[in-house]
Amino acid sequence: MLDFATARRMMVDGQIRPNDVTDLRIISAFLSVPRERFVPPDRAGIAYLDLDVPVTTGVPARCLLKPMVLAKFLQIAGVGEADRVLDVGAATGYSSAVLSYVAGSVVGVELDSTLARQAAETVRSVASAPVEIVQGPLEAGCAARAPYDVIIINGAIEELPQTLCDQLRDGGRLMCVLGTGPASKAMLYRRDGAEMSGRPVFDAAAAALPGFAKVPAFAF
Repeated sequence: MLDFATARRMMVDGQIRPNDVTDLRIISAFLSVPRERFVPPDRAGIAYLDLDVPVTTGVPARCLLKPMVLAKFLQIAGVGEADRVLDVGAATGYSSAVLSYVAGSVVGVELDSTLARQAAETVRSVASAPVEIVQGPLEAGCAARAPYDVIIINGAIEELPQTLCDQLRDGGRLMCVLGTGPASKAMLYRRDGAEMSGRPVFDAAAAALPGFAKVPAFAF
């Protein structure tokens, strides 16, 4: 039987630490949360590999974000112990569980009702801070619990919707992967009053999330 505790430490030492993740709270969170519990049983053996692990069988499949990408998201966003975080595309809840170790409270949004139920059940048993899982469209976020200090989008998007920007507090940060091709980038957005500014922070690829396709521009 695979030693998951050893696999978890190898993930941290081989994928997360070498990619400039130095925040000890984040490292501790990834060592604490059993990723194998958030994937289907037949995929537990690949739970700690450096890839987006599929958690559904549909096409396209929903996936857990690569551990390294998620860890860098949390460090670059500067998630603090008092921060309220919106976790968009929570899937089975792994990212929400990790966030619960570094944030004050977490709201996870998941479109798929089956995944949302699974996330609520699994997160409840491992979370370190309050986590609420909400079922609904990912691009809509959860305005009822806004504003948020940080928003994490667990996947690749083609366009950042204004609805999510509006749910950030002034000074709030948003992390996502923008683009679905080889030129996609991890982006850090920051809200300053009514304005949003963004900049690429590292090269990254991720599975596309539903609801974030770019609206085709009208052409004469």
